[in-house]
Amino acid sequence: MKNILTFIIFIGLLIVGCGSSEKPAEKKTSAESVNIQQPPLPNNAVKVPNFTLSTTSGEIVEMKSLLGKVVLVNFWGTWCGPCRAEIPDFVKLYNNHHDQGLEIVGITLTSGSPEKIQAFADQWKMNYTVLTDIKGNETQEATTVFGQATGGPIVGIPTTFLVDRNGYIVKRYLGPRSEKIFYNDIKPYL
Repeated sequence: MKNILTFIIFIGLLIVGCGSSEKPAEKKTSAESVNIQQPPLPNNAVKVPNFTLSTTSGEIVEMKSLLGKVVLVNFWGTWCGPCRAEIPDFVKLYNNHHDQGLEIVGITLTSGSPEKIQAFADQWKMNYTVLTDIKGNETQEATTVFGQATGGPIVGIPTTFLVDRNGYIVKRYLGPRSEKIFYNDIKPYL
């Protein structure tokens, strides 16, 4: 059943393609916090789900290890034009705000081997964390858990989630955004 659901979500991503409208997260749950002062949570904030993925060099990364930082979690693909369009904006954001606690995590979907993804990242000068599968389908599972946590499936890429320092998803973006839009949204959380 789980494989069928993952397949359906994957096909949905391919059919819908890259979207351009914005859909906020839809429900709020209570969870532990690390007691970091942040702006008040929006009514639709939810606790970020944990996942475990690999960097292209094989380093294992868990979402929970990023607690305490402001994180943009970006679902994208090397083959997606709108995803490519926002990479330079992520590079600038990371350069300008990493020292203030910003992390950017790009989760690749159906983008090939770690070597192919790393070559793409090098070509595009991607300076932030790029994650891929460990065994073969973990990125698809991550899309499923993010969709379940936020009340609806990820229906197109790029899809990006803004996670505050306490581990709450406070904003969801469907489609590419500019550095200015992302910065205006992350600024209160830095």
